[in-house]
Amino acid sequence: MSEQWLGLITGICFGALLQQGRVLRFEKQVGAMLLRDMTIMKFMMSAILVGMVGIHLLASMEIVKLSPKATLLGALIVGGALFGAGWAVMGFCPGTSVGAVGEGRWHAVWAILGMIAGAALYAEAYAALEKSLLAWGDFGKLTLPGALGVSPWVIIPVLGGVFLLVFVFFERKGL
Repeated sequence: MSEQWLGLITGICFGALLQQGRVLRFEKQVGAMLLRDMTIMKFMMSAILVGMVGIHLLASMEIVKLSPKATLLGALIVGGALFGAGWAVMGFCPGTSVGAVGEGRWHAVWAILGMIAGAALYAEAYAALEKSLLAWGDFGKLTLPGALGVSPWVIIPVLGGVFLLVFVFFERKGL
């Protein structure tokens, strides 16, 4: 099966999970921005943990080869600010905007068009950004296990435990 088909199937499954978790709802997005509804945060913590286990299992079985990108502080700060601003203005992040369109919320098309326009602008500006923003704070291929000098299988249960405590805290607070 080609990678495109696997990507499509994975994307449809992820979209179904987003829909079932109700994180495609505008009120959930706004609640997350106002720190009043942690449904999206709980969903993200679950996805991060499942993704970490899956990727590292595949890597340990030599099915995939991990190739982390360099940690570029300038790009992370500016990119994160743009991502957050777009999410705050539109009420959707990339995945939820596509899922919202799939549910028939056509106003989310504007978010998707904004992402496409942003990607096009980035592609056009890449040569200039490569010498400036993308060169600021280059920490190389930094990973938490690498920085701590431990196996990912040490980090995963620790992070899983932290996520579980945060999840329980949110539940107790009704978030």
